Amino acid sequence: MQPPRSLPKQNKVWSRFTRRIQAIPLSTKLVTCIIVLLTIGTIGISFSIRTLVGNYLLQKTDTQLINQAQLIFNSMDSLSSDTGDDGRSLMNTYYVEVRDSEYKSTGAGSVPMLRDGVVSEPSLPADGSIDGVTLGQPFTTRAVVHITTSRTPDHSIMQAAQSPWRVVALPWNEKTRTGQVKDSGVVFIGLSLSDQIDTANTLTRFCAMVGIAVVLIGAILGTILVQSTLAPLKRIEKTAAKIAAGDLSQRVPDLPESTEVGSLSMSLNTMLTRIEESFHAQEETTEKMKRFVSDASHELRTPLAAIHGYAELYKMQRDMPGALERADESIEHIEASSARMTVLVEDLLSLARLDEGRGIDITQQVKLTSVVRDAADDLHALDPDRGISCGQVVLQPGTDMDHPAQFAFQNGQMPQIELKGDASRLRQVVTNIVGNIHRYTPADSPVEISMGVLPASISPESLSRMPSNEQSLRHLVEAIEVGQSMQVGMNYAIVRFSDHGPGVPPEARSKIFERFYTADPSRARQKGGTGLGMAIAQSVVKAHHGFICASGSEGTGLILTVVLPIAPVEPKPQPITASENRKNEKKNRKSKK
Repeated sequence: MQPPRSLPKQNKVWSRFTRRIQAIPLSTKLVTCIIVLLTIGTIGISFSIRTLVGNYLLQKTDTQLINQAQLIFNSMDSLSSDTGDDGRSLMNTYYVEVRDSEYKSTGAGSVPMLRDGVVSEPSLPADGSIDGVTLGQPFTTRAVVHITTSRTPDHSIMQAAQSPWRVVALPWNEKTRTGQVKDSGVVFIGLSLSDQIDTANTLTRFCAMVGIAVVLIGAILGTILVQSTLAPLKRIEKTAAKIAAGDLSQRVPDLPESTEVGSLSMSLNTMLTRIEESFHAQEETTEKMKRFVSDASHELRTPLAAIHGYAELYKMQRDMPGALERADESIEHIEASSARMTVLVEDLLSLARLDEGRGIDITQQVKLTSVVRDAADDLHALDPDRGISCGQVVLQPGTDMDHPAQFAFQNGQMPQIELKGDASRLRQVVTNIVGNIHRYTPADSPVEISMGVLPASISPESLSRMPSNEQSLRHLVEAIEVGQSMQVGMNYAIVRFSDHGPGVPPEARSKIFERFYTADPSRARQKGGTGLGMAIAQSVVKAHHGFICASGSEGTGLILTVVLPIAPVEPKPQPITASENRKNEKKNRKSKK
């Protein structure tokens, strides 16, 4: 047997239906839901009102029937004598039929007559029976209509005549003066429900009109409310379209964060800001990579061109007189160009290893003071006429907002500082800095080299992520102020090299850490170097979770600050109070006993 295929068909139909529902715009769904809810609500309220009013009118009719019973009992003797036209003149509202003890009609009673000869009376059990009727309990029965004239009755009269009746059956008896029961039976008293039905129909029509008005007003107000509420989403959609077109500066209008759309707008703006920053960072990285490739090609092409040129020159002059002397000169130039290219390639490899986190071991115990002192001796050997001062780094408090706290040089012996790091790499950092001082400053300009240990309320990870600019240096100084005042955070070794040379313009200070950066637009490198020394220094310092920055002002020299983490700050021991001292003495006496 093959399985029934009705279920897959049902699934396809359901999926097609759900797709159509999902394709409907949200505003249309919301307005439709509002209209449906209002319609259901008005229908439910109208039905409840009609039911309550109908029950109330029915109870009122029952009360009227029972209240009329006594009047009918008092006029029982006159029902057969005062009626005319088959009992249709005594009472024109209530229907009355009197039956004897055998439930047979006595002919006495009253039948209301409407206009145009229309007679309406309730449908009652046949003579001699009251089956299905409970004495004293009202019941509803259909109407029996008779037309006593030849005229055609009005439609409204016929509609009223065909309305059902509310009837109650009550026992009656007639007593003599001595109190004996003379006669007894059952009397049927009825009242037409045409008035009650007209009232209920009028109320229903009124509720229907009010309900339609409520639904229409609700639909209009709901549409306006939904459109105004979803308007920010439309703006978000337009903003997203502009961003997709490439305009990353677009932002979603700010709205109160207490609303859902406002919270969404804030989250989207935050996301867009990060996307824009990431995009710009990617563009900057790509631009740096292009510039790096171009600079590396240029730096490598220069020695290669020199090698190639002198080799060609040797070939051209080898058969000429004095070729041996000229060959030695060519070999010397080729050797110099080869050495420069070797240094450049080694620096590039060193940077590549540092970028990959290789080629460095920061678990060694390094005597940083010896490394700095050796660099100072090397600088003195290169420039004997240069004045070199060694001392300590101190934090000079600020006086006001215009003169904040800053590092200062204090003459004296450099403190002994040891830390965990890579000795050879740290020596390379200091050597590169000293080499730049020797290369780019006058030989007789003084230099100040200082060291110190200061606490700062900043983690090494946060410190290493800060950019190498003066704003980050000011942030570090503020963290040191907090660390000194509260004795919290991390102890950092700070090494400063301050020269009094021509200085570097403010806009170029952060660029000195870029690869192949040179202040000479011709890139002739007449003073030597590969342009990678400070880039290597920055990579080594960041690998130690440290910070390096260039500061100063043009014309007064350049200050290079190197910050390296040492160890967490140890809290100062709290002084022992007199009460604690007495407690300790008591414990000591007890222990001696």
